Amino acid sequence: MKLNEIKNCLSDGQFSEIFNVLYTDINESVERYSNACDRFAHYFGEDRDVELFSAPGRTEVGGNHTDHQLGCVLAGGVNLDVIAVVSKNDEGIVRIKSKGFDMDVIDTAELTPVESEKERSSSLIRGVCARIKELGYDIGGFDAYTTSNVFKGSGLSSSAAFEVLVGTIISYIYNDGKIDAVTIAKCSQYAENVFFGKPSGLMDQMASSVGGFVGIDFGDKENPIIEKVDFDFAAQNHSLCIVNTGGNHADLTCEYAAVPEEMRNVAEYFGKTALRQVDEAEFYANMAEIREKCGDRAVLRSIHFFDDNRRAVEEKKALQNGDFNGFLNLVRESGRSSFMFLQNVYAASAPVEQGLSIALALSGKVLGDRGAYRVHGGGFGGTIQAFVPNDLLESYINTIEGVFGKGSCYVLKIRPLGGTKISK
Repeated sequence: MKLNEIKNCLSDGQFSEIFNVLYTDINESVERYSNACDRFAHYFGEDRDVELFSAPGRTEVGGNHTDHQLGCVLAGGVNLDVIAVVSKNDEGIVRIKSKGFDMDVIDTAELTPVESEKERSSSLIRGVCARIKELGYDIGGFDAYTTSNVFKGSGLSSSAAFEVLVGTIISYIYNDGKIDAVTIAKCSQYAENVFFGKPSGLMDQMASSVGGFVGIDFGDKENPIIEKVDFDFAAQNHSLCIVNTGGNHADLTCEYAAVPEEMRNVAEYFGKTALRQVDEAEFYANMAEIREKCGDRAVLRSIHFFDDNRRAVEEKKALQNGDFNGFLNLVRESGRSSFMFLQNVYAASAPVEQGLSIALALSGKVLGDRGAYRVHGGGFGGTIQAFVPNDLLESYINTIEGVFGKGSCYVLKIRPLGGTKISK
């Protein structure tokens, strides 16, 4: 479909049905895609056949810092996403112009890691193409303009959304949409690990690619068990809020790294590489000696792992059984465990900065024994997550933004679709 035809379809409301599934504001979405079409025309020309694509950010719902110990998590795709206007070309060249960034140009004939590309988006594009080709699928060139509203520092994983977007584009324009969501997620993780140079897990990419709620068991690292959870969150009269406290992530690398390191130290006491492989009863039976060898914080963080790993599975089952109140109780328990045992709500190296603690305290003040709230993602700086009853939403937003500033509370929804083609 020509670019001007796509724009007419947008203005005529022909995408309203899918926009209603993916977004909260249809008119805003139409404007966003129309503007992206205009920017595509600016960079690549107007007389092009184009298609529209989207890949969502993700929110971690259950299992805080469990994935790196081969544990279980519950995650969900959200309505913030990376979108693309795409046109196939026959040059074998991928050109992606992302809003706010220089254009990335990749020759699909050259698919080995490039040292100078590490930690740049071009490495992710090259890596996704490389892995898809290795798996026997077709690849080729395309031109794309992308724009994202997955804000950085949110814990919603904008990088995973971008990787999944690239994989979804290749799936549709070169393979008739036949590359399944799990494969796209694994290709995305491969690109991030091997080409980008970041040893990430699979949770972010899987939640973005699959969409909706998804439970993941990382017990077998190479072949994690993925289970999509069918649950109508929109029918629960609650809103999912992500609160950006504006915390500074600078100089927190050591704080983040200490969490898996201390858990691994406890696992190594038992001759294992991850806590998932440790018998919980043996852990408690040997706690006195573990304290001496690994330290008290490592013991507390291990307690959190065992409990939150179990909770992630229980949360999944609660949703599967339609027990939303039970699910909320488990989220609250996870939040308390993260604060008391995991201790990733503020940095020990910067105790005067406790924005997350304040956000959690304010959440408790407004919500009382309703809804749920917890630290979101890696912790220390950044964001919390809250499930807010809709009748308290206005009060919650006003309270949060009165302290952290206008726009600090993002009201999201769990979107049922992962990486997808918007246009027919």
